[in-house]
Amino acid sequence: MSRRGTAEEKTAKSDPIYRNRLVNMLVNRILKHGKKSLAYQIIYRAVKKIQQKTETNPLSVLRQAIRGVTPDIAVKARRVGGSTHQVPISIGSTQGKALAIRWLLGASRKRPVEIWLSDSVPN
Repeated sequence: MSRRGTAEEKTAKSDPIYRNRLVNMLVNRILKHGKKSLAYQIIYRAVKKIQQKTETNPLSVLRQAIRGVTPDIAVKARRVGGSTHQVPISIGSTQGKALAIRWLLGASRKRPVEIWLSDSVPN
């Protein structure tokens, strides 16, 4: 039996404007070099842009995007005899969300940077 106690499960805090845990998880994954205020600016600017383009609730669009990317199962390598087999295992919802956010941010970072100014948009 382990001498250490079991780790208590941490609940994600919600962000100050939308009071949403998913937005805060996204901000914490965007975060680079400890610049959290910059990460909040990036997220809120993107949410505002979604609101203007789709004219729907931007949080529901965000939830739908993450739900579409969230995996149900993952494969784990198992050695049987001399060969390695890929064995499918189910993923919990928290781990699935974390993977989905990581994949979305990875894909968005690979895209070219769009310079978007609200006043001067060339035609």
